[in-house]
Amino acid sequence: MDQVKATAAFVANRSSHVVVDSAGLEKVVENIQDKIPKIEWDFEGIHYFDNGPLTVQYLFVLDTLNFCFWPDKNLNYDDLASGLKEALENDKSVFDADHLQKITGLQLRNLLKWPRPLPLEDERVRLLHEVGFELERSFGGQASNLVESCGRSAAKLVATIASHFPGFRDHSVYKGHQIFLYKRAQIFAADLYGAFKGQGYGEFNDISSITIFADYIVPAMLRKLGVLKYSSTLASIIESNKEIVSGSEEEVELRACSIYAVEKMRDLISVKLGKQVWWN
Repeated sequence: MDQVKATAAFVANRSSHVVVDSAGLEKVVENIQDKIPKIEWDFEGIHYFDNGPLTVQYLFVLDTLNFCFWPDKNLNYDDLASGLKEALENDKSVFDADHLQKITGLQLRNLLKWPRPLPLEDERVRLLHEVGFELERSFGGQASNLVESCGRSAAKLVATIASHFPGFRDHSVYKGHQIFLYKRAQIFAADLYGAFKGQGYGEFNDISSITIFADYIVPAMLRKLGVLKYSSTLASIIESNKEIVSGSEEEVELRACSIYAVEKMRDLISVKLGKQVWWN
């Protein structure tokens, strides 16, 4: 994902509110032992998996909806993953493209067994409609066909998703330049790789090209580790629990600087271990 890495570096080199602290970054790398522990993809047992096309369809729906949990303090990713898993186990046709095109907010809530409106519920429903329509129009209704069309290239998969599904176009404009982040499209590629253990639908020849998935959790962790430093203004906004507007300079800097910092960490760890590493 050269676009993502290059534009993240552009932001990091011009950032007004977030600084990547080289000394803090190097200290974190120094504390990493000779082997990075590997975490199994479904170690919590919350995902659907049948080793076939239905798993791919499930993951694409899951990653379509994988955003903005924080307004509901009781809702998190696990609720989404396990709720969709149970829905699919009860009805194998629930994520068929024609069904996705017609789903309502109430039906989505019922699938997840959630007792109240979801955060950004109308947008979630719109995205499911978009996914169902485009899967049917261009990929025979199957996310597995989308994956197979990309010839075992994670980078091509991300680009194809961004081309066909506008809701996955994670772009921002920063100081007159377009910035590419592609969080959910990259998560889909990584989920495939993790679920299928690098085989079948999860086999990619360029999986190491994927970056981290910059959300609101990663910057907080990097700040805690001393890798990111915030301006007093940004720190005050965060500490007072004020919302950081999507697409604002602060939001773009938090996300892009996180990507840039972790790429720098990966480079240093690769030198230390004498081999390329990927955050699997």
